[in-house]
Amino acid sequence: MMPSVIQSQIIHGDCVEEMNHLPEDCVRLVIADPPYYKVLLGEDWDNSWWDEDEYLAWTLEWMNAAMRILVPGGLLYCFGQLGKREHVMLHLMSQAASQFEFHDLIIWDRVVGYNDRRDSFTPAYEMILVLRKTGEVYFDKSAVREPYDKATIALYAKDKRYKDQAARMKHLQRGKYATNLWRVPSLKGASKEKVGHPSQKPKDLIERIINSSSQPGDLVVDPFLGSGTTAVIAEKLNRRWIGIEKSEEYVELASCRLHKEAKGAVKI
Repeated sequence: MMPSVIQSQIIHGDCVEEMNHLPEDCVRLVIADPPYYKVLLGEDWDNSWWDEDEYLAWTLEWMNAAMRILVPGGLLYCFGQLGKREHVMLHLMSQAASQFEFHDLIIWDRVVGYNDRRDSFTPAYEMILVLRKTGEVYFDKSAVREPYDKATIALYAKDKRYKDQAARMKHLQRGKYATNLWRVPSLKGASKEKVGHPSQKPKDLIERIINSSSQPGDLVVDPFLGSGTTAVIAEKLNRRWIGIEKSEEYVELASCRLHKEAKGAVKI
């Protein structure tokens, strides 16, 4: 029997099967970085479907499992990208938004492009499709403000339209509200944050999602844990978490990373 308060843990297994074992309406936030389908051609886990239709059917299957465990108003963030090989994301977004409630589409500006191509523009962004379960959404916009520089604060403070200058200055010092265009550098090979996963996401990216879309004590689920970034950041921000990972190699990688973080061996 599942305990009344679900504890943080890594689960080695299939994400659909393991999410189906969780109680309904128990998760505030799902952060999913699934295989993109034939993008990383050297990785078996990104090339294990016969065709796009099979991949899309599998995507809707795990999304259905995720929606079942979300609380009403809970959010599902799903990473994806576009390009010559990655156009399946267009179909994924269309089908997912038809079956579930669309909430947002975030453009992640990776700052540096990847896979330079001679006959098209260099891809420099990925997307995060945000879906919601019917209900009142929890969202803390103030938790992910972006700071103004000193020159901008000085300029905006002179705006005569604002009568309460103290309130205006307080707002400026807290920073501007984040838009759905996020400029966060991707992780390069020399990054100290890299731990050995080919599609590892930056901790700043995951921290922004968790801070804005959950509260301390909430349960966060990552169905494709990979390097363990979601677990590391959830732990840091006092959220409970469950990370599901099919690869034994990545289970070990994430476990070792969490162990080091707990001991303070590395900074997050």
